[in-house]
Amino acid sequence: MTHRILVLGAGYAGLTAARRAARRGTGTRVTLVNAAPDFVERIRLHQVAAGQETGTRPLAEMVGDDGVDLVVGRAERWDTARREVDVRSGAAVRTLTYDTLVLALGSTAGSSPVPGADEHALTVAGLDGARAVAERVAADPAGRVAVVGGGLTGIETATELAESHPGLEVALVTRGGAAPGLGPRGRVHVRRSLARLGVALREYATVAEVDADGLLLDDDARIPADLVVWNGGFSVSAFAREAGLAVDGDGRAVVDATFRSVSHPEVYVIGDAARADDAWGRPLRMSCAMGLPMAVAAADALTGRIQGREPATAPFGYTAQCVSLGRRDGLVQLVRGDDSPRGAVLTGRGAARFKEATVAGAVALPAGGMGQMGLYLSAARFMGRRGPARTVSPAGAWEAGTVRSE
Repeated sequence: MTHRILVLGAGYAGLTAARRAARRGTGTRVTLVNAAPDFVERIRLHQVAAGQETGTRPLAEMVGDDGVDLVVGRAERWDTARREVDVRSGAAVRTLTYDTLVLALGSTAGSSPVPGADEHALTVAGLDGARAVAERVAADPAGRVAVVGGGLTGIETATELAESHPGLEVALVTRGGAAPGLGPRGRVHVRRSLARLGVALREYATVAEVDADGLLLDDDARIPADLVVWNGGFSVSAFAREAGLAVDGDGRAVVDATFRSVSHPEVYVIGDAARADDAWGRPLRMSCAMGLPMAVAAADALTGRIQGREPATAPFGYTAQCVSLGRRDGLVQLVRGDDSPRGAVLTGRGAARFKEATVAGAVALPAGGMGQMGLYLSAARFMGRRGPARTVSPAGAWEAGTVRSE
C-alpha cells in the first residue's frame, strides 16, 4: 500500500525534505504544497532589495526529476484527526489526505512594538518586501536609507545597498553593537567594510519611533531617512497551534530528536516552524543553517520508519557564520558547536566566494547526500558518535581570502 507523504511549504527545508523523501522512500508518494509556484532564495533577498535579478526559481523545474507531486495553493484548514488538509488554489479548494505530514511553513517578519515601524518601514524577510525596497531605491537612487538591526541580515542589506547604489546614503542603526555573534576580528572587519562602503554606523541606539521622515531615537535624536528597512525578528504562523499541535510560547511546534511532533507522531516539523534543541538544550535559531539539516534528518527518519527502521539520533551544533559584505567582500566566522566564535576568520574575496558557495549549495542540495556546501557551510552539523560531518570546501576559496586568527 502506498504511503502518502504531504509536505507543506517549499522553502529550503520543505523542498529538501520532499525531494529526499521521494528519492529514499520505497512505496511512497510525496506531495509538496506551496502558496507560490516559485522557490524563493530567502538568503539572497538582500540582493533582491538592491535591485539584482535573483531570488526565485520555478518549483516545477526543481522537483521534476524527483517524483514529487507539486500543488500550488495555500493550506487553509488542517484536520489532524482525519489527516486532511484543505488547499486553496484561486477559487478552487481541494482536500489532500496523508499518512505522514511534514510541516515546513517557515517564518515571516514579526510585528514590531516600536510605534510606526509596521506602518512606515519595509522588511527584506519576504520576496514582496525585498522587491518593494528595490523599487523605492530605484525611484530615488540618491536618497537616504536607514537599515535598522545590526545582525547579519541588517549588515548584508546595508552593504549590498551601499555597494549597488553608490549615490545612496545608507545608515545602519542597531540597539547594541553590530554583529554581536562574531569575534573581535570579525567585528573589526565588518566595521571596516561598512566604512569603506560609506555606511554610517550608529550603534547602541534605540529606536523610539518610525515616521515618514525617518527614525526618532530614545534620546530624542533624529536619523532622517526616505526609506527605513526594518530587521526586527521573525514570527511563525498559527497553523500548528490552531491544528492542536504542542507548541512553545512563540508558536513553534515542539519536536523530538527526529523532528517528529511530540503530540502528533504522524507529523514532522522542520525549519523555522519547529522548536528543536541543540546539543546544549537551547532552541536552534531560525535559519537556513538549521533548516537544511533538519530536513535531511526528518526525511531520513520518516522514510526509515516507513520501512521499519528506527532512526538514530544526534543533536545539532554549529560550525560557522557566513556574511556577505557586498559582492566582493565577506566574512566567515568559525564557531564552536554552541555558536560561540572561534579565533579564526576568513575575509575578503575568499569569504565572498565561500558565502556564494554556501548560498548556491543550499539550492543545489541533492536528495541523496549531506556533503554539499549548502548543508555544511550554512553552519550546521551532526554531533553524534560518528563525529561532525566532513567539511567540503570550494576550490580556491580559502586561498583567495585572508585568514586571521586571534
